[in-house]
Amino acid sequence: MNPSEKSASRAAAAAEPAGVAAARPLEKIRVLIADDHVTVREGLAAMIGRQADMEVVGEATTGRLAVDLWFSLRPDIVLLDLRMPELDGVGAIGEIRQRDAAARIIILTTFETDSDIANAIRAGARGYLLKDSQREELLDSIRRVHAGETSISPSLVAKLAAGISSETLTGRELDVLILLAHGKSNKEIGANLYISETTVKSHLRSIFTKLNVLSRTEAITVASRRGLVTL
Repeated sequence: MNPSEKSASRAAAAAEPAGVAAARPLEKIRVLIADDHVTVREGLAAMIGRQADMEVVGEATTGRLAVDLWFSLRPDIVLLDLRMPELDGVGAIGEIRQRDAAARIIILTTFETDSDIANAIRAGARGYLLKDSQREELLDSIRRVHAGETSISPSLVAKLAAGISSETLTGRELDVLILLAHGKSNKEIGANLYISETTVKSHLRSIFTKLNVLSRTEAITVASRRGLVTL
């Protein structure tokens, strides 16, 4: 081979990797969807499937199946409902992160109490969105979490901050609050807890101060929003 032929051969060899790279398809974000409602799964799968940079690699109907599929598929992102049969979202996050602390999980749910958000974040969720979020917000969240960021909507961040910054209720105050939420009068609360009405009123004043409310109704509303009581 003469020098000119050798030069041409080297040039072709050097150009080949670039050509191969240009022809290589876009590496997609692999998403596992975990939700026990078929319409939600189908809607999410259709929306994600239309994105050039994403693909759905699996669907789970229970929290236990979500964990099993994560181990077998190793997706880049998990979209996980908070309330799931067999194993809830927080439990699923915990089991997955025992194996891989870097797992990228986004909670997608209808639940927005302070305790729900805080528990999911403490467990290791990288994102927290509500199911009524706009399509672009969800897709942006998937991309951001895949890139190593966290993604929580501003309204939920404010809610979480409010819950964290509030003073903690004592066990007795929680007892009073729960009975209050069940419609009990001061006299009935006192009878249930074997304390005087005066003591009940003292606990209520403390509860109102800690929750930053002015009435029984407002206290119940705020407590429900924060996940302190279930109505």
